[in-house]
Parts: sequence; structure tokens; C-alpha cells
Amino acid sequence: MTPEAVLDIGHEALMLTIMLAAPLLLSALAVGLFIGVFQAATQIQEMTLSFIPKLIALALALMIAGPWMLRMLVEFSQRLFEEIPGMLG
Repeated sequence: MTPEAVLDIGHEALMLTIMLAAPLLLSALAVGLFIGVFQAATQIQEMTLSFIPKLIALALALMIAGPWMLRMLVEFSQRLFEEIPGMLG
């Protein structure tokens, strides 16, 4: 196995990680920003106010993007397992 192949696999794995984390992180960011603006406008300074909406948003994002995320992970894993014999030889 060449160093270039290892770097390519590592790069692909990092890109997949970013793509899998993005829907959840972006939904939590959007809800957190909305709650922050709401708290600033109403002068409610309750730290736990954003926890439940973020949790609900993450659950919704996971329900919506979950099948896509799982498909991406399975495809990457299958491709990696299929390429193992070629990497060793």
C-alpha cells in the first residue's frame, strides 16, 4: 500500500465525516441562533431554554437525513472492503 493510497483513504474518510456531521451541526446552529435572537429580543436569560428546541431539531434532522447518512456510510465501507485485496497486492 502506497502512502498516496493511505492519504486518499484518509481524505475520503474526513470528507465523509464532514458530510455526515453537517446536517446535525447546521440544524443545531440554526436553532441556537434563532433562540439566541429570541432571548435577546425578549431579554429572557435562561440558559436551558435552547436545550429542548436543539434536541428536537437534532432528532428531526436525524430522521430526515438519517437514511442518506447511513447510505453514504455503507457505500464508503463497502467500497473500502472491496478495495482491500487490491491494496494488499
